[in-house]
Amino acid sequence: MATVAFHTLGCKVNSYETEAIWQLFKSSGYQRVDFETDTADVYVINTCTVTNTGDKKSRQVIRRAIRRNPDAIVAVTGCYAQTSPNEIAAIPGVDIIVGTQGREKLLEYVEQIKAERKPINAVGNIMKAREFEELDVPAFTDRTRASLKIQEGCNNFCTFCIIPWARGLMRSRKPESVIEQARKLVDAGYLEIVLTGIHTGGYGEDLEDYNLAKLLVDLHQVEGLKRIRISSIEASQITEEVIDVINHSDKLCRHLHVPLQAGDDDVLKRMRRKYTTAEFYEKMVRVREALPGVAITTDVIVGFPGETDEQFMNGYHFIKKVGFAELHVFPYSMRTGTPAARMPDQVEEEVKRERVAKLLELNQELTVAYASQFVGDVLEVIPERPYKEDPSSGLLMGYSDNYLNLVFPGTEEMIGKVCKVRLDKPGSEYCQGTFVRVLDDVRLPQLEERAI
Repeated sequence: MATVAFHTLGCKVNSYETEAIWQLFKSSGYQRVDFETDTADVYVINTCTVTNTGDKKSRQVIRRAIRRNPDAIVAVTGCYAQTSPNEIAAIPGVDIIVGTQGREKLLEYVEQIKAERKPINAVGNIMKAREFEELDVPAFTDRTRASLKIQEGCNNFCTFCIIPWARGLMRSRKPESVIEQARKLVDAGYLEIVLTGIHTGGYGEDLEDYNLAKLLVDLHQVEGLKRIRISSIEASQITEEVIDVINHSDKLCRHLHVPLQAGDDDVLKRMRRKYTTAEFYEKMVRVREALPGVAITTDVIVGFPGETDEQFMNGYHFIKKVGFAELHVFPYSMRTGTPAARMPDQVEEEVKRERVAKLLELNQELTVAYASQFVGDVLEVIPERPYKEDPSSGLLMGYSDNYLNLVFPGTEEMIGKVCKVRLDKPGSEYCQGTFVRVLDDVRLPQLEERAI
């Protein structure tokens, strides 16, 4: 049996797409083996290019695969493959380069390499792509939630971001295809579906008289679906129609990830973001009115070119004012080819580090403060795995619908089921809880056998 190994760099969308590519190989009779410990006949590296460091790490992984088995077929895909195919082609031993479109032909290219052993560069002009690439994942390693990719690309062109050039312009998946895949995932036993994409909240911008709000309404009609989670949505895309759906929903998770990036209007303008801090704050007020107790998480970039101490502190105070449940903090990383990389007044690395540390400290305060609201409440939690710090402790870990990570006593038979858990003690990494009971009206997904 032929073997294939995968290595994924970058975001959750890349992880989803690696799983989809694995399905292609699996259906052709391949066995999946571990990238780090096993020797494979085919290596697939799914690359990242969001920063210059992402490019470098991608090249390192490609060379590692070639060294592990010089006779293997090495295929490189993803964002770095899309933006810099010639750089990858210059690495001796790379056989196939496919960007972020046309990956359904990967098996065809592998067979072609076997016959001819002549390198293939199948990267096209992604800015001309107008169709969503249909790559489905019927089963995931995670027993409790399934990702469902609903869109590709982004039209925003923020000054710090290379992604539109790596992923192309907005392409939405056809509504009937989304609903059909959601039904298949529910039939496989998944309780929660996470809607994902490169610019998820922009779903439907390229469709006629259809949008994210209408998709959410249609997903509510999928029988057996317990939870719907939106992976990320921009403040400018939280429309009154979306808020109305949230207000009347019994399936949408009390968790929205809304990227802020900066809490100062001048910095937001230089980033070319589509909102002011006042507009962002007003949207968060409306969301909380529609969904009391909602966890609002966010991304923040510190040290953007020209960010002064005063502007950083404006952001610091604005973050406290909003009261996020969790922050994902990133120091600005220069990306060659973006307008921000050419801006004057680049911030020194030491200053960035200090600002990151300050926000991480604030993050701990915010996460504990958010969790403290729910002490004594009984929440619905889907345990995902034994407690990672001590798997033999008899404790389980899982997320509530409002994105609180709870650790509580339980058995492995409870993994993947909806459990009622009382929150006893809040924490910045996880909260401690007491198991109450298992809901009876749920099923476990059918897990595929995997050789990893």
